[in-house]
Amino acid sequence: MSHLLEFLKHRSVGTVVPSSSFLGKKMYGNIDFSKAVLVVEFGPGCGAFTKNILAKINPNCTLILFETNTVFYNKLTTSIKDKRVIILNKNAEQIGDLLAVKNMGKADYIFSSIPLALIPKGVKRSILQNAVSNLKPNGKYIQFQYSLADYKLLKKHFNRVRLKFTMLNFPPAFVYSCSV
Repeated sequence: MSHLLEFLKHRSVGTVVPSSSFLGKKMYGNIDFSKAVLVVEFGPGCGAFTKNILAKINPNCTLILFETNTVFYNKLTTSIKDKRVIILNKNAEQIGDLLAVKNMGKADYIFSSIPLALIPKGVKRSILQNAVSNLKPNGKYIQFQYSLADYKLLKKHFNRVRLKFTMLNFPPAFVYSCSV
């Protein structure tokens, strides 16, 4: 019920229900996390993907969550008790500052559930540019959306963008797998 209320109250929440496990499999199901050192999740919401990502990453990997919605942030801090996780009530644009301050290097993977279609163009571009700047050379930025509206924008920021689709989510969703 909290997901529906947050959708109704905030333009930053993209849907009335959490994402499905089918969508999660499209995003991270085929990824080998065994050598990952740093994984980042933008907009984890209530953690629909977070727990599955935690089950896949190795014991020495750090998972950083950027969640601006206070209700979801509080829910994450009470439901996730794992020493590998850093939960931040900060905007994804701040990834570079945080990684620099903590001397963490660059991310192997960035997973984003941020509803780009609802974000002002300048902020959207800044988030994507910061993602590009803070990915390892072979890293991936994986974003899901409910439309193809930002496909061209993603292609402007990333050298390679692959597109997948799943009907097994409400609403059906596109998954963009991007690399620099």
